Amino acid sequence: MAESRRLLVIHNPTAGRRRRRRLDDVLHLLSEAGCTITLVPTTKRGDAEDFAATAVADEVDLLVAAGGDGTLNEVANGLLRRRAEGLAPLPMAIVPLGTANVLAAEIGLAEDVASIARCILEGVPRRVYPGIANGRHFLCMAGSGLDAFVVQDVNHRLKRLLGKGAYVLETLRRLWLGPPEPYRLLIDGRPETAAQIILAKGHFYGGTFVIAQEARLEEPLLWACLFRRGGRWAAARYILAVMLGFPHRLRDIDIMPVRRVSIEGRAADPVQGDGDIVTRLPADIRIDEEGLELVFPV
Repeated sequence: MAESRRLLVIHNPTAGRRRRRRLDDVLHLLSEAGCTITLVPTTKRGDAEDFAATAVADEVDLLVAAGGDGTLNEVANGLLRRRAEGLAPLPMAIVPLGTANVLAAEIGLAEDVASIARCILEGVPRRVYPGIANGRHFLCMAGSGLDAFVVQDVNHRLKRLLGKGAYVLETLRRLWLGPPEPYRLLIDGRPETAAQIILAKGHFYGGTFVIAQEARLEEPLLWACLFRRGGRWAAARYILAVMLGFPHRLRDIDIMPVRRVSIEGRAADPVQGDGDIVTRLPADIRIDEEGLELVFPV
C-alpha cells in the first residue's frame, strides 16, 4: 500500500478532544510520508456512508474511516453500496477512535499513532466478508436480546463521560428489568430458540472479549452464539462467562458456523450491528459472499 498516497479520510468529530489529537498526529505522519489528505467530517448519522458511496475513485487511492466501530460500519456500508451501484471499488483502512474498537482488535491493529499510520502506508488489503441484516452490513457482529437493548438504551452523555462504564450501568439496568422474550430462530433451515443470539464475524466482542474463537473476518461464515436460557441469573451468568473467556464451556451456550439466520420475536425489537442499532425484528441475516477489501497491518 506504500504507493497509495491520495487519502480520503472520513472522520466522526464526536469522538472527543483526546481522540481528535490521535487523529491529528496520524494525519501529520501521513502528510510527512507524502500523502495527499482530504479530511471530511461527518455532521449526522448516514454522512459517513454517503461520503464513502460517492467518493470519486479516480481521485482516491485509499479510503480511511476514522471513528468508532459505528462509523467504520457506515463507511463499509457506503463502500458496499458502491458495489451495488456498479462504481469502482476502494480499499478501506481505519483509524480507531471509539469506545471498544472491536474491528481494530480483530485485525491486530495497535492503537498507537505510529502503528496506525504504518498500517495505512504499508498495510495489506485483504478481502473480508461482512454479514447482512435486513440489507444493512456489519463487519464484526450482530445480535438480538440483552446486548441489543443495552446498545439501544445506553445514555450517550454517560458514554462520553464513562466510556465502557456506561454500558456496564445500562446492562445492570436491563438485568433489573428482566431479559426480553425468547426468540424463534431458523438457522440454515433448522428451527431453534434462544434467549439471546449473537452472530459473530470475528472472534472478539465488546472490545477483546472472545465469544466465537474460530470466527474470522476473512472467512465467508457467520458464527451463531445461542444463549439458551432466559431469566436474570442466566443472563448474568452468560455475561460472566464472556468476560472470563469461557462461553464455549457452558452447556446452555451453543456456538456454530452458519450462513443464514432468521430471527423472530416481539415486532420491532432492536438488532444491533457493530455497536449500533441497524434494524428491527423480524430479521433475516446472512453472509455477504462478495465482501470488500480491508487494510490489515503487516
